[in-house]
Amino acid sequence: MATPKVLMVAEKPSIALSIASVLSHGQMFTRKGSTEVHEFEGRFLGSPARFKVTSVIGHVFSVDFPGKYQDWAATDPLDLFQAQVLKTESNPKAHICKHLNQEARGCRYLVLWLDCDREGENICFEVIESTGFNIKDVYRARFSAVTEKDVLKALDNLVRPNRDEAMAVDARQEIDLKVGVAFTRFQTSFFQGKYGNLDSRVISYGPCQTPTLGFCVQRYLQINTFKPEKFWSLHPYIIQSGYEIQLEWQRSKLFDINVAMMFQKLVAEDGIFEVAEISEKQETKCRPVGLNTVNLLKVASSALGFGPQMAMQLAERLYTQGFISYPRTESTSYPPSFDFHGALSAQTNNPTWGSYVKGLLTSGYQKPRLGTDAGDHPPITPMKSASEDMLGNDAWKLYQYICQYFIGTVSPDCKYVRKKVEFSVGGEFFHCTGQHVITKGFTAIMPWLSINDKSIPSFTKGQKIKVTKVELYEGSTTPPDFLTESELISLMEKNGIGTDASIPVHINNICERNYVQVQAGRKLVPTTLGITLIRGYQSIDPDLCLPDIRSFIEQQITLIAKGQVDHHRVVQHVIEQFKQKFCYFVKKIEAMDALFEAQFSALVDSGRILSKCGKCLRYMKYISSQPPRLYCMTCEEVYPLPQKGTIKLYKELSCPLDNFELLICSIPGPEGKSFPLCPYCYSNPPFEGVEELINSAKTSTAGKNGKGAGMACNLCPHPTCPNSLVSQGVCACPECSGTLVLDPISAPNWRLCCNMCNCLVFLAQGAHRISTTKERCPECDSSILEVDFNKKTTPLEDGSTLHRGCILCDPLLHSIVEMKYGRSFKRGRGRGRGRRGAIRGRGRGGVKMMDPKMSFRDF
Repeated sequence: MATPKVLMVAEKPSIALSIASVLSHGQMFTRKGSTEVHEFEGRFLGSPARFKVTSVIGHVFSVDFPGKYQDWAATDPLDLFQAQVLKTESNPKAHICKHLNQEARGCRYLVLWLDCDREGENICFEVIESTGFNIKDVYRARFSAVTEKDVLKALDNLVRPNRDEAMAVDARQEIDLKVGVAFTRFQTSFFQGKYGNLDSRVISYGPCQTPTLGFCVQRYLQINTFKPEKFWSLHPYIIQSGYEIQLEWQRSKLFDINVAMMFQKLVAEDGIFEVAEISEKQETKCRPVGLNTVNLLKVASSALGFGPQMAMQLAERLYTQGFISYPRTESTSYPPSFDFHGALSAQTNNPTWGSYVKGLLTSGYQKPRLGTDAGDHPPITPMKSASEDMLGNDAWKLYQYICQYFIGTVSPDCKYVRKKVEFSVGGEFFHCTGQHVITKGFTAIMPWLSINDKSIPSFTKGQKIKVTKVELYEGSTTPPDFLTESELISLMEKNGIGTDASIPVHINNICERNYVQVQAGRKLVPTTLGITLIRGYQSIDPDLCLPDIRSFIEQQITLIAKGQVDHHRVVQHVIEQFKQKFCYFVKKIEAMDALFEAQFSALVDSGRILSKCGKCLRYMKYISSQPPRLYCMTCEEVYPLPQKGTIKLYKELSCPLDNFELLICSIPGPEGKSFPLCPYCYSNPPFEGVEELINSAKTSTAGKNGKGAGMACNLCPHPTCPNSLVSQGVCACPECSGTLVLDPISAPNWRLCCNMCNCLVFLAQGAHRISTTKERCPECDSSILEVDFNKKTTPLEDGSTLHRGCILCDPLLHSIVEMKYGRSFKRGRGRGRGRRGAIRGRGRGGVKMMDPKMSFRDF
């Protein structure tokens, strides 16, 4: 009987490597694939087996709408609420589905090592779908760290994947996609068509994102509407044992100056304080409970200066390297079986806290306080020792905090004595306090939580002391400060907005959308756009920006995860709710528009004159703020432009199809390229079939062009235009299915740029001129280039400067080609996609706005 094969799939390549290293004891064969595959012999379910360990790279699939809903202009956003949702491959270029399917062939069992949370459970079923395994042959490993002990324990205690938890993620994805995209498309189209200085690529809405912004704006409004109020307080002073002491008034402060002055006079006239009471009490400052994700994010922002997104990236890196346990957990309570001795022993050699840990192990460590057990993972815990040289500065700071926090949880409580002396004078009471630490406990390893000693002189009950002076202090109440990231995280947790994994994403989104700005102290200050949006929602339907609805949705999703409610019923109910709200919002949009009108400039008042409109032959205005666009005041038309790069007029040339003046877009940086475009063709592709190329270009350039990305001249198949792909395309790109096109303004550093990816090919540097010709290479079908070399640097033997040839087949030209951001450059597939064939001309249609791929993660 043949040895059964077992396919194991992890969530990241680094975790797959760690698991394979443990199970194979380092004796494994590794081969390349879409992700690496590690093979070795071992035992599975008590019998010999052949293991293959590989990984995905996050979600295999993402949710999106079918192609017919991608055109902004042709789709009513209201239709999106009832639209079908498709699952498409998240990263088609990585070929993860194909990779999993190939590796699954001939395997008897599938073991899933995905992260042990709802998202991980959802990816489990994505992997099952990609591999085609029968659910009876599928097992789930549950683990909280990638240490040898945890991996072996997980393999000995395999379970079945949880479909209910996976369905809960499906429900949230569908709700967030439909609601977010419908509102976002409507708002973006409405406001960007009217105002020029919004400075945001899209005016987005999200069921989590918008309530998060609402908290920031609510604090801003509290600050702006705050009215300071004066108050007065008595500050009497006495001298005891040579020390001057300021006493605290029992009434604290008064808001009536006349009454405060009356009390000042009363105390001053009496002039003698009598010691009324002396109390001394031992108090305890308790050690912390276990560290969960939310508390880690709060401290990372407030104390370490890391934003939530960066903090999670650092924590995930520490986890995948095996230094800490799983960093996404809601629990603050350790399971009874947790090995505290082992976790502490791993830290005994650390030069910073090793001696303290040895002392704990010798004298006996404390069991952590009981916290909350959310049933997911243990609190975040260090798993092995590290140094700053191993981790780098930022990761070390986070790791150091996690270590000191964990050690603090098993340290004794801090104990101190608090002494309070109360005084009376003229019927008024005052006091002073002091404190003395008896046992430092956990504050020895967490000094930022330490209690400072404060000494006060000795007093005896009934003792009379003369007052030296009585000051009347005048102060004013102050407004609250802007929300910090740490405070916002607390509000989101309290109100059920997002999860421990998604909270950083929502905060990052409102920053990237230019709704808030992070200022000194990591304070979140709303922008004019953010404030106007929230005020607009409040004027139409406050529910849209309040946390109540999202909190309700999260509760329903939790019930799906527990198998207590039907997935489809929850989705239908929530979608119908938001559909009604959307209809009302559209009907009342004038209320929000009035607020926008008061804050932002109309398109006609924005931008600068740049190029001529092909319809009316009048000049159009270029609006450079996000999203960049042209506006024709005569035709009242808006033409989207590329999101990145500098836009200039291109030699006053015109498009042969529509007479619009051409522009040149220059993208700076190491991946920089330049390409001409017609403003009208860019948003209204004039050839059938070109949409496929446009979508490929958007995917390949990681969304560089963004909303409105369309057909630039380097994608245009016009047969005679001198700026089209047909005229300027040279050969196939070695990196993708695109075409290398001559950059028209790259002289003297001549280069070819792929029209779909970031591949660059540098040509003869310093040449006077390089141009394409109508001739094609008989060997590879590439365009023949004509190069006019510099007289002083010409490589031609007879000193001539003019040379024609194919950069792939001509020895001279091929020898001076230099690849950047690409693989080896050799003879290949002619001139790539879009050369000829599947693209046909057609009549002009209405303005098209291509949808950036909005997955649920964006909202």
